[in-house]
Amino acid sequence: MNLSDSDSSSTEAPEAPRRRRGGGRAGRIAVREAAPERDRRPVRPGLPAGRFKPLTESDMQQVYDTALGLLEDVGMGDPLDEFVEAATPVGGWVDDNGRIHLPRGVVERAIETAAKEWIWHGFDDDQSVHVGGEHVYFGTSGAAVMMYDHETGTFRDSLAQDVYDCGRLVDTLDNLHFYVRTVVARDMVETRDLDMTTAYAVMCSTTKPGGSSWFEPEWVYESVEMFDLVLGGEGEFAKRPFIAANNTFVVPPLRFAYDSARCLVAQVRTGMPINLLSALQAGATAPAALAGALAQAVAECLGGLTFVNLLSPGHPCLLGLWPFVSDLRTGAMSGGSGEEGILNAAAAEVGHWLGLPTGVAAGMTDSKVNDAQAGYEKGLNVGLAGHAGANIVYESAGMLASLLACSYEALVIDNDMLGAINRTVRGIEVNADTLSAELIGEVIAGPGHFLGSPQTLELMETEYLYPLVSNRDTPEDWTEAGSRAAHDVAHDHVVATLDSHWPSHISPAVDAAIRDAFPIGLAPQGPAIEAAAS
Repeated sequence: MNLSDSDSSSTEAPEAPRRRRGGGRAGRIAVREAAPERDRRPVRPGLPAGRFKPLTESDMQQVYDTALGLLEDVGMGDPLDEFVEAATPVGGWVDDNGRIHLPRGVVERAIETAAKEWIWHGFDDDQSVHVGGEHVYFGTSGAAVMMYDHETGTFRDSLAQDVYDCGRLVDTLDNLHFYVRTVVARDMVETRDLDMTTAYAVMCSTTKPGGSSWFEPEWVYESVEMFDLVLGGEGEFAKRPFIAANNTFVVPPLRFAYDSARCLVAQVRTGMPINLLSALQAGATAPAALAGALAQAVAECLGGLTFVNLLSPGHPCLLGLWPFVSDLRTGAMSGGSGEEGILNAAAAEVGHWLGLPTGVAAGMTDSKVNDAQAGYEKGLNVGLAGHAGANIVYESAGMLASLLACSYEALVIDNDMLGAINRTVRGIEVNADTLSAELIGEVIAGPGHFLGSPQTLELMETEYLYPLVSNRDTPEDWTEAGSRAAHDVAHDHVVATLDSHWPSHISPAVDAAIRDAFPIGLAPQGPAIEAAAS
């Protein structure tokens, strides 16, 4: 039955047409081609979140007071000279063991001066991320050393090409809002080659906001020179930073990581946004008690935030509260556990309570393949983090084996998951129009069904989300179509995307200039740049 030709005198709902092979795909394509404007889509980047609150006000106050007590009474070990020089004039002191202590007032003044909201730019302005407030965004991160190979069902070393190709996939996936490098380019031997090639691959692979990590401060400065070159001149990156640093500046418990801390100073001086990461592991490098692990993570992140704001008040930062969990039977990381989920949610809530932008790591399944375990672990953890209001949810797509591996197919499957989660974050709008009382009366007096209603036709585009690869066919239609699992359908999407999608926001001339000036260990990518290089 044609919905627009429904018989208004009928009191029986029409029989639903049986979905035929290929019809579902055609329908999905039609919906995507007719997608409404960005601000009217069913889900959008930066939806307001924070309705799930695992901690009480008293709980958060106790966590905060404990964190401040640790910074004042225990202090942080191995501070850089720059940190000592910044903290001692305002009341900090170094004890006989070389630990720097931060009085409560010093930390609280840093919280007051810290940036509460900032823009993480994309090359495409429409892709920029508004960090802070109630906004929540989902994206990638990681330092996986392996890629899962769909064809063979085995793992291989991750390469610079994978850094670039993961970014190309993310560039096409609507529910991933930023791309922080997912894997380590293990074909790069020297740290300079690794840092520069990774930064280049992230920058060139997507117009969305990007991120990376650095081993040496020298390569931070050199990377910013490359970013300036792309933006048109010295100092341009500081005006429009499109790459943020993931900086694990602390070795838990409460000790600075020397090289990462030196990179932190370089990132402050170049205007690079910083995710201040505390990646402790409950039961190993932090207390097994979840409250204790959370308090230690808050202390470590606030310590880093204090020194950043002493060096440069208002510098764009995230509290990177990444308290990992151990399987206490073996000591192995358990990134997909319920304990991990509730810790992430609590970390997000504390960040909101402090009024500081906060990022957490969710989606870190312990499964080695894209199976039911991966699905429930990722869905649980990312869902809790999103609803608790984490501003930035890292690791939310693509990862397997407790962050040891990445999967192209997982990026695509998880994009569907993130769309569904973001739809739950959006919630239900309740008003006179959406309550639909008048429409219900009209339908009862008329056709007896809502299929041809203008409201139904309008809301199918603005209220309902349609997955990219997830299957909603009947068992019969699914069987007729080949009985294909989600990871097989996702693989087709991966192949099609990597065969055809070549971001072009870096011109061949600029790419050539970059290659002349910096050690880029990745072959020219895409027809235009390949042609110019040949």
